[in-house]
Amino acid sequence: MGDAGFDVAAARAAFPALGQKQVFMDNAGGAQVLKSVIDSITTYLTTTNVQLGASYPVAQTSTALFSAGHAAGATYINAKPEEVVFGPSTTQMFRNVSVALKTQPGDELVISKLDHEANIASWVQLAEWKGLTVKWWVPSQNTTSNPKLIPEDLKKLLSDKTRLVTCTHTSNILGSVTDIAPLAKVIHETSPRAMFCVDAVAYAPHVSIDVKQLGIDFYSFSWYKVYGPHVAMLYVSEKAQKELVSLGHYFKPGKTLEEMLGLAAANYECVQAVPEIVSYLQKVGWDAISKQEEEIQEVLLSFLRSKPDIIKIYGEPSSDRRLRVPVISFRIKGHSSLAVIDAVEAKSRYGCRNGHFYSKRLCDDVLGIRDSDDGVIRCSLLHYNTREEVQGLVKVLDEIIEKGEGKVPEDEYRKLTADW
Repeated sequence: MGDAGFDVAAARAAFPALGQKQVFMDNAGGAQVLKSVIDSITTYLTTTNVQLGASYPVAQTSTALFSAGHAAGATYINAKPEEVVFGPSTTQMFRNVSVALKTQPGDELVISKLDHEANIASWVQLAEWKGLTVKWWVPSQNTTSNPKLIPEDLKKLLSDKTRLVTCTHTSNILGSVTDIAPLAKVIHETSPRAMFCVDAVAYAPHVSIDVKQLGIDFYSFSWYKVYGPHVAMLYVSEKAQKELVSLGHYFKPGKTLEEMLGLAAANYECVQAVPEIVSYLQKVGWDAISKQEEEIQEVLLSFLRSKPDIIKIYGEPSSDRRLRVPVISFRIKGHSSLAVIDAVEAKSRYGCRNGHFYSKRLCDDVLGIRDSDDGVIRCSLLHYNTREEVQGLVKVLDEIIEKGEGKVPEDEYRKLTADW
């Protein structure tokens, strides 16, 4: 058990993949899957894998299971079932919204450069197609170390022409938590026609969600980051639904979000498994998860903070879970990030990664990392990681630094980064 009384062994027992020798520390790329979810999908595909909506018994069972999964996903974020729709990925869900969003000539889009490309590319393309104006939202403080999305910077970009504002709830590199509700308040008070779109992919595995409290219009995350299968969910407020045109077939009324944006892309076996995820999270409890994650991220962050001359942390240096989640990125001075990852893997079974993680504009244009393919070293943890695992990673990293493994010539390192 951890210091907070969290039974990590019991939690780990719910995930079959954790029985391997591999230590999973790339969880922001995808969490391990609950056994209950795996079993649920197997049962569905074995016994009820038919088209929805038919009147025969197996189809009725299948339809009920899908509807229950849909409802569980909505309840999980404090939304109504008619306000959520499922699809293959958050990237695809935002792409659908960008095609459906009603715009006018002269409209402006405010796009955060701290985001994963999922919440950027669609809007840039929309602006090109419709001749709209893009305003880039780049924080004005701590830009190359701990940039934050705050109301003071946003206010300068808003106008009565603002149609959409986009940002991340948590950067998949920085790990810092964005305070969304104050941003939503500023947007809706300043720009009456503006919609607010938030990417929650890196946030959802770590914190409970209440979309009503946040005050946003569009909100999406992928369940495969939250202990489930490869399926995503999009929330669209009732107000925002009126600002969309239907992408559905011409003979469909287009009166539901599913008909407007679903495009028959909600994987049945995946959606019906969502109640198993919600049940697990309710059983473990968000308070216990938060305390466990704060404890294990402090092990790594305290090590990184102890070497300020050679290690640069991106995002919040504090382990306070109100400020950050355990998605921890850093660079080691004089070292190639890729070479460090190679050295970690040569010495251990710790699975971390390096790169820009599809937040390429953040690395290139904000953090000042010249070679974003080499990028940052990222260690992303979840509550099923243990203190001992993180201590082991720290030991390996310390040894790599001590022996100079992964080090590159000074002129080569200057080509990798300009932000030190």
